[in-house]
Amino acid sequence: MAQYCFGIDVGGTSIKCGLFDTSGKVLDKWEIKTRVEEGGRHILPDVAASILQKTKDASIPAEDVAGIGIGVPGPVNENGEIPCAVNLHWGQKCIEEELRTLSGYPVKAANDANVAALGEMWKGGGEGARNMILVTLGTGVGGGIIVNGRIVAGAHGAGGEIGHACVDPNEEEACNCGGHGCLEQTASATGIARVARRMLAQSERTSVLRGQEITAKAVFDAYKEEDQLAADIVSVFADCLGRALGSFSCVVDPEVIVIGGGVSKAGDVLIQAIEKSYKKYAFSACRDTPLVLAKLGNDAGIVGAAKLILDAVEN
Repeated sequence: MAQYCFGIDVGGTSIKCGLFDTSGKVLDKWEIKTRVEEGGRHILPDVAASILQKTKDASIPAEDVAGIGIGVPGPVNENGEIPCAVNLHWGQKCIEEELRTLSGYPVKAANDANVAALGEMWKGGGEGARNMILVTLGTGVGGGIIVNGRIVAGAHGAGGEIGHACVDPNEEEACNCGGHGCLEQTASATGIARVARRMLAQSERTSVLRGQEITAKAVFDAYKEEDQLAADIVSVFADCLGRALGSFSCVVDPEVIVIGGGVSKAGDVLIQAIEKSYKKYAFSACRDTPLVLAKLGNDAGIVGAAKLILDAVEN
């Protein structure tokens, strides 16, 4: 009976690695550099080498390892294949097959945001739930959808890409994805700052935001000080995100909606602002769905990756 597993979260700069027991307790965690040169060909060999070294150092027999779960920044299909991962300089790659060959262990791969959602469901803000939406508000807007305890990956591995749902068809500026009016353009950290700069330019009202670097943190700090212009910026953000979550919830019917990412560090005031808007737009059966803060922070990816492989080997 396997006693251990590994959870891997591949980022553009570093790769987070975790050794877990099968109950989900993290026994060790570490990071290695993401070597994206030469088309990212070193990434999976580096992961395998690091894992094999860890098992050697910890004197863990191969038969005691259930396998490796891995989250990567891009759409992963049910066969563990990815068409491309721009941040890793990858083109088409069979992640599961390659890492299995390199390590000798079973491997299960998925999109990193979906894996983070699985982690928050298992040991974080959504613990105890089987149906959940995770929204990560960072440089962009990521997300993951869990239904009956399973990641909704979709036909092309793009399930949960909620940041690119169109919420403002009148927006003329293009999103990084090439679309217009994406949720990410208003609800991400960069989106909040973008809205703030636009509103500051359109108004001459006094605000503590004038004369300082405009960031999402600055906006929420000003909001907590009851700055009226900051309140208007937060209102635009909250209305947009609350309306989007209301739409998503009537499709998923989640038990809980978990809010993570750097913007979530604003804390309870963020949840209160979104919740007010969410209740306004949500379908009646979903109106009382709780909105909570994520709990795992940067560990969500490795925790979810561990759960990913444990679920895979059980089935």
